[in-house]
Amino acid sequence: MSTVRTGPQIGLIVQIVLLAGLAATVGLGVAGWLAGLAYGAVTCLALVRGLRHADSARLGPADWVTMGRGLLVGGVTALVADALIAGRPAPVAVLVVLTTVALALDAVDGKVARRTRTASALGARFDMEVDSVLVLVLSLYVAPSVGVWVLAIGLMRYAFLAVSWVLPWMDAQLPPRYWRKVVAAVQGIMLAVAASQVLPGLATTLLLMLALGLLVESFGRDVAWLWRQRAPRTVATIVVARVPLGVRPLDRIEERDLSTAPVLSLR
Repeated sequence: MSTVRTGPQIGLIVQIVLLAGLAATVGLGVAGWLAGLAYGAVTCLALVRGLRHADSARLGPADWVTMGRGLLVGGVTALVADALIAGRPAPVAVLVVLTTVALALDAVDGKVARRTRTASALGARFDMEVDSVLVLVLSLYVAPSVGVWVLAIGLMRYAFLAVSWVLPWMDAQLPPRYWRKVVAAVQGIMLAVAASQVLPGLATTLLLMLALGLLVESFGRDVAWLWRQRAPRTVATIVVARVPLGVRPLDRIEERDLSTAPVLSLR
């Protein structure tokens, strides 16, 4: 059996083992189990599809690191679902530890990809999706205590994707930008601090407002760049030939190639 089939399946099995460990130690209800299993199954199917689309025979070393991060995010997802749906008190210490390790590993998979020269579009997309899910889940967790506006942090990327389906110019490839990575990392760190409940309520609110402001600035810069790079609309210029008096038009008007006529660009 090739790695293209077993790699994601191994991740799903480990996800189930992690959920069982959480259930045996801190407790996990039905809502937590369902959320964790759904997350693991979707991740497995998405990886299988991604590997086939990329015509790749296996997961790279960095992909396995990202897989480890993804498994931890699955555990966080299960704990948050239990807290929000079933009303079970979330084990804050365990939640913060899982989040912290997942955030720390975010700085590892990129280095592994560069050192092993196994960087790929699939690996970058996998890494980004894991980050996005973690930020969304943490936003859901802190929203009841801080305010529903915090959900904007977790939903902003998905709103960006939804708009790109409607506006084709929003779906262009963005250039690499280091600040974008910094802002993404800051979202997870600040949400983890908010989830740990170590700061007073006002300080937590101000911290998350700063996180949201940085995110708006980063997405706004990307949208502005995409707007400037969009394909210009064109209209054809109508060419009018002046014919002297006393001369028949058919004698003086020559056939003209409209493809060489000047074009007015509307931006």
